[in-house]
Amino acid sequence: MPSPFGKVVAYTYSDPLLESVPELSIPGWSFDWTYQDQGDRQQWQQLLQDAQQTPVAQVVIRFLAELGTSLAELGDRLADLAALNIQLVVLETSDRETSDRETSDRETSDRSASPVALLDQLSGLSQTTWQDLDRLASHRQSQQLQRGHALNRLKALPPPGKAPYGYRRGRDRYLLDRSTAPVVKDFFEHFLLYGSLRASVRYLQKKYGKRISVSTGKRWLTSPVYRGDLSYQTGDVIRDTHGAILSREEAAQVDRLLRRNQGMPPRTASSPRSLSGLVRCATCGSAMKMGRVARSSGSEPREYLYLRPVKCPLEITCPSLAYQTVLDQTIQQICQDLPAAVNQAQIPDVDQLRQRYTQQLTSKQAILDQLPQLQREGILDKQTVDLRAYTLRSEMAALQTQISQLPPLNLKAIVQVVSIPQFWFDLSESERRFYFREFIRQIQIDRQAEHWRIRLVFIF
Repeated sequence: MPSPFGKVVAYTYSDPLLESVPELSIPGWSFDWTYQDQGDRQQWQQLLQDAQQTPVAQVVIRFLAELGTSLAELGDRLADLAALNIQLVVLETSDRETSDRETSDRETSDRSASPVALLDQLSGLSQTTWQDLDRLASHRQSQQLQRGHALNRLKALPPPGKAPYGYRRGRDRYLLDRSTAPVVKDFFEHFLLYGSLRASVRYLQKKYGKRISVSTGKRWLTSPVYRGDLSYQTGDVIRDTHGAILSREEAAQVDRLLRRNQGMPPRTASSPRSLSGLVRCATCGSAMKMGRVARSSGSEPREYLYLRPVKCPLEITCPSLAYQTVLDQTIQQICQDLPAAVNQAQIPDVDQLRQRYTQQLTSKQAILDQLPQLQREGILDKQTVDLRAYTLRSEMAALQTQISQLPPLNLKAIVQVVSIPQFWFDLSESERRFYFREFIRQIQIDRQAEHWRIRLVFIF
């Protein structure tokens, strides 16, 4: 429906290094045409040419800096609009806020009553607009800084700031620090062996005198930097940019351990006993914790381990159970139930998923290999090539992460091995804890009169 005030057009400008093309859809506004520029002002020139052929009443922009980040650029474009007798409407004030009241008023009032209305003459700018102009200098400086960071991302250069512990800054990449990298490596190896973040933090302080918080330790475990990748504030990850301290296989194992430990109390995750955090009473619903009694028998002290409810709501508290008896029955039950549970589980076709991801990686790599030739032929300019290459590398990193998180292809073969009781009895408690948590979500004690039995809840 044509506007009674004449033709109304929208104009947006975005820097491809900093943002994607915005969508300009505003309740109460109907635009006859939308002009969108990315990195240059071709569409702005087209807008002016079209306005000479078909009169335009108003040009609507999101905020003032879309016309330019300097007073000279802004003055030139305001003069262009003034020469064509076009009114400029800025939808958002300097703090980028627009109220619902202003939106509803816009439907019934004259368009000059929009949040910020600029007159055709430079000398007639409103007080609010002059305040926006005062902010243009700082906005331009901030934008130049952001562009500098964006250009560094396109070149896969490290982000600004101090290098992470274990690395030092090189000219164009992180380099391993020979004095601190072994400390980080030892931290990772301890976590992979025992699966406890807090214990690994304590180990680091005891052996090396390196004090870090638990949150810092978790950042180390999840940081792409220690895996040889760069991560930016945008959330993009570029792989294989420098030497890694944590291998891909170890990184995948770290991620699995962290996911398994999410639902467990911190002390449970670091417990040396394999059943810790898994056993729960099916009768009263209480979790069961391990207790220990030391008895002296002759010259050698003996230790008795048992499991008891943390907080039993029943009038007659559920009796405690011998730890070794529960462990033996758990091993027998897992050897009996695990093969059938794997066969019945709806596990996705890992091989098909891996092939699909691999095909996507191959396709993106082929496009990446073609970019230099397109630049030499003049089809694409350097900035476009760099931006496209950066996007492809980021997408390929996401695909490779998905591949690393897939279950093993030979899961059924693994199940056949772990279904042998002797396999479990030959493991140490820490090794047994690792495999229990790989397959079991919960061990339920189902009490029936004076007897009880084990019921396993698998993770799949």
